[in-house]
Amino acid sequence: MRVISLVNQKGGVGKTTTTKNLGAGLVREGKRVLLIDLDPQANLTYSLGIRPEDDDSLKTMYDVLRGTAQLKDIILTHDNGLKLAPAHINLSASELELTSQAGRELILKEALRPVLHDYDYILIDCAPSLGILTLNALVASREVFIPLQTEFLAMQGMSKLLETLALVKQRINHDIEVTGIIGTMYDGRKNLSGEIVSTVRTHFGDKLFKTLIRSNVSLAEAPSYGQDIFSYKSDSIGAEDYQALAKEVIAMEGN
Repeated sequence: MRVISLVNQKGGVGKTTTTKNLGAGLVREGKRVLLIDLDPQANLTYSLGIRPEDDDSLKTMYDVLRGTAQLKDIILTHDNGLKLAPAHINLSASELELTSQAGRELILKEALRPVLHDYDYILIDCAPSLGILTLNALVASREVFIPLQTEFLAMQGMSKLLETLALVKQRINHDIEVTGIIGTMYDGRKNLSGEIVSTVRTHFGDKLFKTLIRSNVSLAEAPSYGQDIFSYKSDSIGAEDYQALAKEVIAMEGN
């Protein structure tokens, strides 16, 4: 069982797209997958066709972090077989509410404990910030995947992120490691994309996945239909890339 946080405090890098479609690719490979939306923007939740504000009875990660719901009781099943722990915009209030709470960085880890063995993969879509919500994700995870846009300023903020991860590893979670960097929005026609991939590979070596997620309009369209890329357009290059990435991630299991 692997708990993986997808983290990048820089927005617009394909983090939510990758969480959803990597998860769907893993399901297609026969894996049991839980997605956790820990971003107050709730983009992962919306992109799977769920609108929390339309259902007052729907429990979300906000309720789990407040201690008013168990994680197992909020999990939804999507048509594609993915399981989702949804978010709500009021999750943003957790940043303030948890500030004075003892052991606040351990809440998600404790909430995950009862369901850990129900899944092969738990993927956590983190907020584009390094606040208490993301800290909870990092403490609960053993692995971090960093989606990295293969465009100008892609490396901006990486040093701060790696610095934060080093502190978490040193002080709270000794087991956490950056095990994968995912190149997103790759355009092989642009020299810049190739240069950035080369730079990242020079700095991070094999941590950069061989599979690069190419720019693809279908990846941008699928969320508006509440679907993953395989349900929306299974013959797209987006589907091809995320299936290849899922296979790469599974291949890591023996390492």
